Amino acid sequence: MHAYQYEFSYHLKRIGSNVILIKIVHIITGLTTGGAEMMLYKLLSSMDRKRFDCVVVSMMDKGEVGSRIEALGIPVYALRMKGGRPTISAMIRLIRLLRTLKPNLLQGWMYHANLLALIAKIFVTRHPPVLWNIRQSLYRLQDEKRLTQLVIRIGRVLSPKACRIIYNSRISALQHEALGYCKDTRILLSNGFDIKRFSPAIDEPYLLRQELGLDENTIIVGVFARYHPMKDHKSFIQAANIIFSQNSKIHFILVGRNVCSSNSVIHELVSTADAKDNLHLLGERADIPELMKSIDIAVTSSAWGEGFPNALGEAMACAIPCVVTDVGDSAWILGSNHGEVVPPKDPQALAKGILKLINMDQQARQALGDSARQRVVDNFSLEKITVQYEDLYENVSAEYCSRC
Repeated sequence: MHAYQYEFSYHLKRIGSNVILIKIVHIITGLTTGGAEMMLYKLLSSMDRKRFDCVVVSMMDKGEVGSRIEALGIPVYALRMKGGRPTISAMIRLIRLLRTLKPNLLQGWMYHANLLALIAKIFVTRHPPVLWNIRQSLYRLQDEKRLTQLVIRIGRVLSPKACRIIYNSRISALQHEALGYCKDTRILLSNGFDIKRFSPAIDEPYLLRQELGLDENTIIVGVFARYHPMKDHKSFIQAANIIFSQNSKIHFILVGRNVCSSNSVIHELVSTADAKDNLHLLGERADIPELMKSIDIAVTSSAWGEGFPNALGEAMACAIPCVVTDVGDSAWILGSNHGEVVPPKDPQALAKGILKLINMDQQARQALGDSARQRVVDNFSLEKITVQYEDLYENVSAEYCSRC
């Protein structure tokens, strides 16, 4: 054991003779279902509880993901800031909470929470090191909301104060650093995927077709994404129209939060589409692995903003061939010979890529899917990514204690 582990045993709690328990407070903007929120959940579900004592603080409410985190036995606190806008009372609650918890590390998730973690550190005893986690690419600052633009600009100035800046994609790192974010503390940690939960279909692969009243041989193309302009559902639906004009037997599912008929934008796009009878809005679902296993082709149609899309990694883990827009690290994640990469905001190109896979025979599509799964197993398994996070937290904690 290193000398600092004895000297600072009052700060880093020692469990037994050799194990140091590191307390980490994760601060995140919110806990509705989304890529960053689910990655936090997956990370917490797989970290070694004998070495890491984790707590989660949501700037807004607990949300569905917060309930899932609490089910792991991990405390979740909600500051209930409206729209993620800090208030004096919420800041006081956070500072009091952190002074009680006495964390060894503060981990921010996404822009607003990254900034909040850095500010809160000032008021906490021993000023624990702060790590930032940036989860999206940044093609144009103007694409973000005005408050988010301001937070990003402030982050650029304060980024040298974060002891590490974690990015989940290489493109994201380069884009933020071009904007002025500190380069010296960059860490690349990809999203991780549960390769047991997301695995090829073995039993009852036709349940989705039964649910939709479709023939067992119907080809289904799916997009899994919450409703947001950057996900570009419009281009996907336009591509579906093009495909429908050539093959009216293909069906399409759209799965995600607010991807439903009660969303006026989505309703208008689908109701006026030529392929409207073949477009199925499934909304937010809890059975994502089962749905993914049941489709033939997965699509990410994002126009901007993606860093490392979870839906892509999950579909690949299920051995589903994919068509992706060249946004963020999607092309690199998919790799060569595992699917099709097309330009963003181009329904014609998207339709062409999807049709290329549709027109393959089933054996060829399956070969693509199998090779895609192997890429996830080799590079992006949750087990491997969790170890990388754990090593990072231990190294940062050791550095901090050696300077105390």
